[in-house]
Amino acid sequence: MNIFVINSGSSSIKYQLFKMPSTKPICSGLVERIGLEEGIITHKTFIGGEEKTFKYNLEIHDHEVGLKEVNALLIDKKNGVIENANEIKAVGHRIVHGGEAFTQPTVITPEVKEKLKQTFQLAPLHNPAGYRGIEVAEKIFKEARQIAVFDTAFHQTMPPEAYRFAIPNSYYADYNIRTYGFHGTSHKYVSHQAEVFLNKKGLKLISIHLGNGCSMAAVNDGKSIDTSMGFGPLSGLIMGTRSGDIDATVVFYLVDQLGYDIDQVSTLLNKRSGMLGLTGFSDMRDITKAMNEGDANAKLAYDMYAYRIKKFIGAYAAALNGLDAIIFTAGVGENDALVRELVCNNMECLGLEMDKDKNKIRSGETREINLPQSKVKILVVPTNEELEIVNQCFELLNA
Repeated sequence: MNIFVINSGSSSIKYQLFKMPSTKPICSGLVERIGLEEGIITHKTFIGGEEKTFKYNLEIHDHEVGLKEVNALLIDKKNGVIENANEIKAVGHRIVHGGEAFTQPTVITPEVKEKLKQTFQLAPLHNPAGYRGIEVAEKIFKEARQIAVFDTAFHQTMPPEAYRFAIPNSYYADYNIRTYGFHGTSHKYVSHQAEVFLNKKGLKLISIHLGNGCSMAAVNDGKSIDTSMGFGPLSGLIMGTRSGDIDATVVFYLVDQLGYDIDQVSTLLNKRSGMLGLTGFSDMRDITKAMNEGDANAKLAYDMYAYRIKKFIGAYAAALNGLDAIIFTAGVGENDALVRELVCNNMECLGLEMDKDKNKIRSGETREINLPQSKVKILVVPTNEELEIVNQCFELLNA
């Protein structure tokens, strides 16, 4: 069964095509700069152990033009991987926010599309783009079943004491203001991979997703019981450009005393803060370079970044009433040995003892980087959100 996975952004489309039940994609790609003067398409095929890459520039007016170009690559007579679009039996769409309405992967119907529109206000930057991807895919892959997979769904198992805010009940009842959490597709995938790697079920895990956006999840026996991101993706950890947790009084001060309007506050906390605000850089590689050159701000930023993660590890170990393993994943979590070392340093009280030599080894495989006597496993697990999406789609279609 051919299943096509689409991650549609405001000006981009990421995609992979799987021939299930194989978990290796037969092609993948990225459409960038949609709506700008010169777009970019990067397309890779993986056939018979051989990888081919095609990259070219063209004007891509909108998502429909971009996806039509991708379809042409898929069915190209010389380098294509399928003969026609009807060979694709399902299209899986990553949708960032499902609200409380969507807790499982869902086949898209007209009724589902109407409910999806109601989530736009919860994720105004992401959900309209995901919805646009659905509408375009319906035109091109007419025979395929369209399926939505939601980033928030994994966290719908949280208990009320974890997801409710201490504000009047009417704000939850009338406006659904609560913690939803994000990166759920990633947290679900790496938690399952940890179970497979350790060959054990019922684990108490802390998943640490560190990229430009960062979040953590407390996972008990495969279910999320708490997560660091909240109503939106701003709260919790220090991120590339987002502040993470901040005293709400700071917002009042910015507005009342410094004359900021709400858009300026939003821009400050979402786009000009985090590691960028502390160092002038949002990429951890640039910050590492600056720190190695003696930049005190870069050193402080690294310490703050790791300290915030350590606090959540302590909180989640308490919420889980124990801990079997912590998981580092995503771009920074998988590749930045210094972050992992700073996080695990002086954490013996929770049973974490890192093997610093193993920690320095670069690998694309799931691996253990703790000392043999460590009571808690320290794992690095490469995330694969597209594979998790296709697995959920395949399970749904074969249920």
